[in-house]
Amino acid sequence: MENSALNIVVLVKHVPDVQLNRHLTGEENTVDRSDSILSELDEYALEAALQLVEARGGVAAGNNVVAVTMGPAGAVAAVKKALQIGAFEGVHLSDEALAGSDAAATSLALAALIRHLSPSRPVDLILTGMASTDGETSLLPAQLAARLGLPQLTFAASLEVTDDGGVRRAVIRRDGDSQSEVVQATLPAVISVTDQINSPRYPNFKGIMAAKKKTVTTLTVADIAVDPAQVGRAGSWTVVESAQVRPPRTAGTIINDEGNAGLLLVDFLAAQKLL
Repeated sequence: MENSALNIVVLVKHVPDVQLNRHLTGEENTVDRSDSILSELDEYALEAALQLVEARGGVAAGNNVVAVTMGPAGAVAAVKKALQIGAFEGVHLSDEALAGSDAAATSLALAALIRHLSPSRPVDLILTGMASTDGETSLLPAQLAARLGLPQLTFAASLEVTDDGGVRRAVIRRDGDSQSEVVQATLPAVISVTDQINSPRYPNFKGIMAAKKKTVTTLTVADIAVDPAQVGRAGSWTVVESAQVRPPRTAGTIINDEGNAGLLLVDFLAAQKLL
């Protein structure tokens, strides 16, 4: 395999911290992102990209890893974290018109963004996590591939790029419940990876300091030639019509052991049709 350089876009998302309670806010019932972090599942995609380019000589050999996010001003924190981990540069698509975008509107905007980046240097791979930890739909990779007219390889538990006779291919292993399959596609391609593909690295002091010198480019929908009516709530295929707070949990059944706890437990399980 030739160590030909790769230009990889990794999609990263600023999502509510799963350690905290998540809730909707505003009249449009959008997710409150005030306490957000880089989506944990996106770190696996970033690590996969870094391993691919490091095997090919890194930035010195002409490789590139671009961390791309879409969201409000605070979402740039996801890009900055990706830069600290090792991404070479970052792009932040931020515009009020994007607020309330569902997966379809998001894929439209990100496809336009990737086309916008490609003329300066063609993108070889677009890597994503298996899902975002807020919406958890796993829809974006397939929708993005369809909009860009690229092959998609999803839920990759392993990933390598081969070069046979000048034709570069991505080869993945997808693990099922009882068997695994190996699938391949010619580049460029869109690939989502699972949390079994690697062990993401943590940003170290050197990486944190180096990130301060890396470039983050901020773009708007006008910059990528997207009509505001095509994104945001207006351009979404799905909307949240209404929402209500989940009722508090009721107290469970308490069995006091007076010598017959076993019988009472069996009666309870039988009543719940669990026996």
